[in-house]
Amino acid sequence: MLTVINTKLFEKKKTNIRPSPYPGDVLKLQMDVSFETETRLRIKIFDPVKKRFEVPFPVPKVKIQAKNPQYVFQTTPVGQLFHFNVSRIDPVTSKTSTILIRSSGTLVFADQFLQLSYFLPSNFIYGLGEHHGPLLHSTKWSKIPLWNKDHIPKDKLNLYGTHPFYQILEKNGKSHGVFLRNSNAMDIILQPSPAITWRPIGGIFDFYVFLGPTPADVVQQYTDVIGRPFMPPYWSLGFHLCRFGYPTANKTLSIMNRVRAAGIPQDVQWSDIDYAYKRRDFTFDSKKFGDLPGMVQEIHNRGMKYVLIIDPGIYAGPKKKSYIPYSLGMDMGIFINDSSGTKPLFGKVWPGITVFPDFTNPKTTKYWHILISKFHERVKFDGLWLDMNEISNFVTGSIDGCPKHSQLENPPYVPGIHGKVLRFATICTSAKQYLSTQYNLHNLYGLTETMVSYKVLAKIWNKRPFLISRSTFSGSGHYGGHWTGDNRAIATDMKASIADMINFNIFGIPMIGADICGFHLNTSRVLCQRWYQLGAFYPFSRSHNSLHLKDQDPAAFGKAFAESTRKAYLTRYSLLPYLYTLFYRSHVNGSTVVRPLFYEFPLDKKTYALDTQFLWGPALMFSPVLVPNELSVTAYFPRDIWYNFYTGKTVPSTSGYHVLEAPLDVINIHLRGGYILPLQDPELTTFRSRKNSFTLLVALNIKSKARGEIYWDDGDSLDSVTNNKNNLISFHAEKDFVKNEVIHKNYLLEPMILSNVTVFGLQAKPKVVFFNRHPVFFSYKNETKVLYVTKLKANLLDPFQLTWSLG
Repeated sequence: MLTVINTKLFEKKKTNIRPSPYPGDVLKLQMDVSFETETRLRIKIFDPVKKRFEVPFPVPKVKIQAKNPQYVFQTTPVGQLFHFNVSRIDPVTSKTSTILIRSSGTLVFADQFLQLSYFLPSNFIYGLGEHHGPLLHSTKWSKIPLWNKDHIPKDKLNLYGTHPFYQILEKNGKSHGVFLRNSNAMDIILQPSPAITWRPIGGIFDFYVFLGPTPADVVQQYTDVIGRPFMPPYWSLGFHLCRFGYPTANKTLSIMNRVRAAGIPQDVQWSDIDYAYKRRDFTFDSKKFGDLPGMVQEIHNRGMKYVLIIDPGIYAGPKKKSYIPYSLGMDMGIFINDSSGTKPLFGKVWPGITVFPDFTNPKTTKYWHILISKFHERVKFDGLWLDMNEISNFVTGSIDGCPKHSQLENPPYVPGIHGKVLRFATICTSAKQYLSTQYNLHNLYGLTETMVSYKVLAKIWNKRPFLISRSTFSGSGHYGGHWTGDNRAIATDMKASIADMINFNIFGIPMIGADICGFHLNTSRVLCQRWYQLGAFYPFSRSHNSLHLKDQDPAAFGKAFAESTRKAYLTRYSLLPYLYTLFYRSHVNGSTVVRPLFYEFPLDKKTYALDTQFLWGPALMFSPVLVPNELSVTAYFPRDIWYNFYTGKTVPSTSGYHVLEAPLDVINIHLRGGYILPLQDPELTTFRSRKNSFTLLVALNIKSKARGEIYWDDGDSLDSVTNNKNNLISFHAEKDFVKNEVIHKNYLLEPMILSNVTVFGLQAKPKVVFFNRHPVFFSYKNETKVLYVTKLKANLLDPFQLTWSLG
């Protein structure tokens, strides 16, 4: 019989548990239950005798128990079969409602197999990534395997990242979340009861429960634990262009020139591995690719930025000359070793035979700093693209194979992963790293590389790093963004990108996007045109496709296509002040940038499975065409006032579906009543658009009120937020005025000039409009009920009041 020691409110109890059929059954367990905050509960079940692997990154340390928790934790008396439950306390009625009941299935805690099940309060469960498919999970015996793997995104397969976190909507519209802080391979099974079963094959059970009660609250509470999202540089919100197959510097510049000639905004040019000498990191091929430093200088001369790819595989094959990244790493002893722990493990990736830096080794930070700083002296790149870091390997395990009889290579239970063995398309799980084995650290590799890269770039540049990583884990968003990998040029992958984008915001990684028009397969003109309209509103907006495919840059398909894409991106660039403010809020309080409609309308069950539309913040709704040849789209409008973003025309306030016209050059965007958006006249780069004047777009709600804000700084300083080197301005509107409140103004290097105010939903034409008591020019469209005030030249950093008289 197993003995479990429960620590509840720091009191110990004993109870009995049945033994499991798995080897290495742990005979004594301890459960520590910590009431950390009013809305956060931690339940930790572990072996009190033998130390087991735990995720090695810091979490908040809480010394004082929460005084007024919004939950109740209960467990079984001594001598009974081990169960527990967590209930929510209603702050008004003090009644409780259960959100977790651990009374389904058997608790198993063996050396390489853990299992814990509990009932869920509803079937509306989200998260548990990275996966490819609908936003709302099915609870009809769905199995979700987590083990980071390089693979074309397809349904029911483990993909590039591991995020053992879910969010659930309860039957009353309230929301809570659960995070299992465990980095081992695992299966998660969703059952019709509804219930969930966790099956990690190592580590411990370390659960965090977040009580919300709103969906937005849950993500904020989750990022309190894993780390707030990083603050991106402003330029990174522009359009990015890349492909695997720009073979020379001249070809790259010619594509940029074509895009520029079409009048399409672009801020960032990327290079895939084409630039590198024999595809080796920290090199460039001046004979084949041409003058890379000269190309980057030209990009900078245009007010643009440059990002290049770095893979973790360091070339280690036969060579005539010493390859410094390999020889230096060998001298420093920073590569992942094979199971012996005495010599590096050799894999095979793009350059050929490779070794892999161990980013858990403290010495690797110095190694990475040397390589990046030296290469940056030659090529002035502005960001790094961290690819292939699952770890991806072109051979199974290593070129020498893996130990055949190792328990780490052959665990008694293997989750339902692609390849059916842990080492498939990656390195041996018996490989040894500084902190532990690859068995425990595999899912953390991309995160550790991103952490080290962020630290190194911040030190070299003394400004905000920009990193995009393919492999992620909970907390990756604190250091960088993510793109959704090697998708395909098919309509289903375009649609799936919306759920991906929403999920990664739930995971605390708001800098997210998919390869616009698809990475694999040749795209079609109509699919690509619709995808650019959608991709123009990804937070991370990049086009990228593979070798030997036709061009799919936004100027590749003719004048009408280019004009359509230009229209979408000029709209995006006009909205960048609003988007940047959303990223600021994400950085300081963990709120999502992109969100599903149920975040704002949690009582509207028609929004629960909706993954064909999305919101920027609370205010802006996008309804893209996802069937390329269709010229209309059916969009759902929750009960509220919604305005056509382009015209100000209202949609009926009753909830329901509406068929919207969607010509080939249009993506439907609607602004929710009650919000004020800061806009800016767009240019072809953010460098130029930041110099332009601002417009306030005011959308009055049913009570003729609206609110908004703008955050503004220099766009790339590391300490703009922490040292308050920024401007923060709030806006407030009611039935006869719009005014601002300058909360602080500490960034004065660029003027913030207000030129226009547009008010949606003003029901009658004003007789006169005043700005700070002076009459100003205005116009009014009676058919759409929109007021336009133009030709202002006011400083946003000075208090102002725009007023009007309706009669």
